[in-house]
Amino acid sequence: MAYLVKIGNSQGIRIPKPLVEQANLEGKELKLQLVSGGLLITPERDTRNGWKEKIEQVIEAKGQGFVDNEWLDFPLASDNELDW
Repeated sequence: MAYLVKIGNSQGIRIPKPLVEQANLEGKELKLQLVSGGLLITPERDTRNGWKEKIEQVIEAKGQGFVDNEWLDFPLASDNELDW
C-alpha cells in the first residue's frame, strides 16, 4: 500500500520498495495521469534515448555519403509549401 506524506507545502506518495522494483520505477522520472477512479503512475519513456549515438554509428560505418544532405538543407519559407 502507498501513502501520502506531507513534504513542505505539498504532498508526496510513499511507495513500498518491492512495488518500485516490480514496476521498474527506481531512479526514473515518473509520469502521472488521472484516470477514471484514480491516478496512473508510469516511468517517463524517453523514446529517443540513444538515437544520436546510433545515428552517429551508422554514419561512421557507412560514411558521410550515406546522409542525404539534399533533404537536410532543403529550404522552407513556411509550412504552406508542404504538400499534405
